This record gives sequence, C-alpha cells and structure tokens, in this order.
Amino acid sequence: MDENRIPVLVGAGQITQREPDPAAALAPMDLTAQACRLAGEDSGAGDKLLTSLDTLVVLRSYSDTSWRFTCPFGRYQHPPKSLATRLAVANPKRLIYTYPGGNMPQWSINRLSEKVTRGEVRAAIVAGGEALATQKAAQRAGLSLDWSEPSDEPPAQWGVPTRGWNDTEDRHRMTGAIFAYPLFENGIRGFHGRSIDEHMQSMGTLFARFASVAAGNPLAARRDGFSAHQIATVSDSNPFIGFPYTKLMNANAFIDQAAAVILTSAAHARALGIGESRWVYLHGCADTYDHWYISDRLNYHASPAMRIAAGEALAMAAIEKDRIDFFDLYSCFPSAVEIASREMGIALDDARGLTVTGGLPYFGGPGNNYVTHSIAEMMHRVRAKPGSFGMVTANGNYVTKQSVGIYSTKAPEQAFAPKDPALYQAEINADKGPPVTAVANGPATVETYTVMHDRKGPDYAILFGRLEDGRRFIANTPEDAQLLENMTREDFLGARGQVHSAGGINIFTPD
Repeated sequence: MDENRIPVLVGAGQITQREPDPAAALAPMDLTAQACRLAGEDSGAGDKLLTSLDTLVVLRSYSDTSWRFTCPFGRYQHPPKSLATRLAVANPKRLIYTYPGGNMPQWSINRLSEKVTRGEVRAAIVAGGEALATQKAAQRAGLSLDWSEPSDEPPAQWGVPTRGWNDTEDRHRMTGAIFAYPLFENGIRGFHGRSIDEHMQSMGTLFARFASVAAGNPLAARRDGFSAHQIATVSDSNPFIGFPYTKLMNANAFIDQAAAVILTSAAHARALGIGESRWVYLHGCADTYDHWYISDRLNYHASPAMRIAAGEALAMAAIEKDRIDFFDLYSCFPSAVEIASREMGIALDDARGLTVTGGLPYFGGPGNNYVTHSIAEMMHRVRAKPGSFGMVTANGNYVTKQSVGIYSTKAPEQAFAPKDPALYQAEINADKGPPVTAVANGPATVETYTVMHDRKGPDYAILFGRLEDGRRFIANTPEDAQLLENMTREDFLGARGQVHSAGGINIFTPD
C-alpha cells in the first residue's frame, strides 16, 4: 500500500489543570494548546510535526453548546484559528470547529482517516479543552477574566447542528442530558424487572469499577475510589440530580482538562523520523445514530445504533469482540454503559474492564472532548502491549449518535476503507417506535419517568406514557411535593392514571 495514503495516529497529549487560583490558571484555549504540544512531544517529532499540520479540528466547547455552561468571560469566535496561532501553524488548509456531540472526536478521526487515504490530508490534529472549574471558581470569587478572541470570519463546521430535543420535549423541560438519561435508566430498570433499591445497587456496583480505574489515573479529577455504597447512597454530598441518578452517577463537567491526538500519513510520519513504535492504526470504525428525538425511540432500554456501530467496526477490523484487549465505553451516565454493554454482548463485570480512563463521572467529563482523552489513553495502552486491540465508543446527544473506533499498533493487512454509513443506517431508520402525539388526553400508563431535583429536593417530573390506543406522549405531573417524593421511593413504571393537555403541556396524574 502507498504509505502516503495509510492513516496513522502518532501523538497523544492530555492535561488536567488543578490550579486553585483562577487568575493564574490557563484559559481553555491555552490549555488546549498545551495538550497539542504534549501530543507533538509524544510523537517524538515535536514542533516539526505541529508546524506541518494542514488540518486542525477543535471540539466544540461546552460554553458554545449548552445554556447551562455559558461563559461570562467572552468567547473564542474562531477556535481553530486561535489554536493555530498558538501552535505557529502557518497557512493550514482546514480550520474546523465541530458541532456538539460526544461522538465527535471519534467521528472526526474516522473522517480524517478517510481524507488521508484520498490524499487530501497529510497531517491533522483533533483537540479540545474545557476550563469550567476555573470559570466557576472565578465567578464565585467575583473575578473578571478575558477569554474573548474576535474573528472576522466564522470557522468551517463539522457534524450535525440539529439540537437533541424537539419542541414538545422542550415544553416539558426535557432539554439536556441530565433530563434524558435518567429516563433511559428507569426504562432499563423496568426491562430487568428490578426494584428501585436493587437497581441503585447495580448502578453503584458498575460505577465503582470505573471509580477504581480513576483512582489509579493521575489525570483523573476524582481519585477517591468511591465504593458502590457511596455512589448509590443519597446524602447531602451525593444528592439526586435526576432520579435515579445521584451526583456521583453524573458526568463531572466542572473540570479543567484538554486532550489532543495527531493523525498523519505513514509516509509523513516516516519523513519526520517518527518511529513505528509510536504508530497506532485505526483498524475499524463506524458511525450511526438512533432516531433523533427520544420520543421516537423503540424503547428506553436499547440502542440499535450502538449494536450496529460496534458490529460494523469489528467487521471492518476483521476481528471478534473477544480479541479486544481494552475498552473505553462512553460513560456519561450508567445507562450509556448498560445499553452499550448489552448491545455489544459484553458483561458489565467483564474482566477486561470497560474503561481505560475512569469514565466521565470520575476521570472527568470535559464536554464534547472526553473521547479525545479516551483515544489518547487507548493509544498509550496498545503501544504498551504491541499487537493488542482497543475499542473506543463515543456517544452524542441522548443515546443518539454513535461512533466506534478499534485501535492497534499492528499494521492492517488491507487499505482503510470503511463502509458507507448509509448502508446500515437505513435499517435503524426503518424501525421506529410507536406513534407520538403532542396533545394527550385520557386514561394512560407510565412508560418511563424521572424526577428532577434542585438544592431543596424533588422539583418536577418528566415522563413518557402510553394512551390506551398505544400512542406515546411526554408529560409532567402536578406540582405536588409528596407525589414527587413518592416517585423516588415507589415504582411508578406502569402506573395508571389520567393525562390531560392544556396550553401545550400534558399533565399526568396517577390514580
């Protein structure tokens, strides 16, 4: 094969900032640039590799993604350009800023690898960084930081701009990950037929394994090695966020972390003197998505997209899942891991482990950039065990967008040629959930639910239900403090009641 058209990853850099003084801490883009320099050093080529970059892909910041993380200190109007300036990259061909999605680091590596095979890219970097811990500390201290960099032009953008919820879901306050994933979790509990207490313990046991990995990772934000009991037990320091999730079951976004990985052609790597011991190949990959809005899903315990993406990536790599030595399953919440594990046929207690970082709640959840850390850590793992294979799964929106990558130092025996995702996406698109109605009235039953909490306790409920004719609807419940409390202690899955609609809002009242 022509080495000019063989994609290879050659550099990985990660940094976790723990500077207590927000006035002295690195800003998000400076943190990202530092991760890029570490990736250059990791390759052995340093600045020679960085200045040869023709493509820079920057993962969208959380402050540009969600109203919950809006930055009061300004914004980078052209993040890839800001990064290129810091790295002294002269005249790059592509400066790309991604749309939101935890899948986007792996998705970008997949696309860049295709571009290398077509001779369109010689050297590219995928990077991102967050400094929400510093942002929060500065706000609390009343400091005014300047993180604003203007630009006369917007960056090119990759990905899908469509938000993850529809207007009806919006009206019922289902507007983000902390609202959506607990709905899946109770759906999973119902699928397994578990009581609330049984399922809380199951989630705690699962995530205690992740916390144990984070305890041994010097880059992890939380290295306490939380026990299953600590994770699953509600307390003043570990309250419910969205029932049944405690704080320690949620991705930890308030961290300062950045990561970068560098991809180039084998020929360019050789020309720069990068030894083959640093080379990591992408053997298999795939990109899929489930029905965009969770109202349209088949159910709330499965993901056809996860199953198909993993299967297609393994088929491309021409290996069975038993050949995988290392996994990093996307772990923003327990449901993401539980669904992926079941769809892939991997036990939750698999001896190989399901994370190499420690996962988003314990390693850290740097927004759309977490999987860049996954890939960077996976590169280190497979390098340390030549010929081994590592699988990274990446999840965007709400068990929606799925990307998978399989990595190894072993040189592939065939050219990099992933299947067109449209060939397997059609199967997912054709298998849709029940009809959905925006206006619901009459007798109904609860399909899944969550109770959102604020600092005072239960705040409001979101649920999906079914009318007697099988149509699905989204609803809230009456603002009844005792009812909300009961919904966290008693099993309301399958509960019967009446739903009525007024002013565009469905209200379900249990019998």
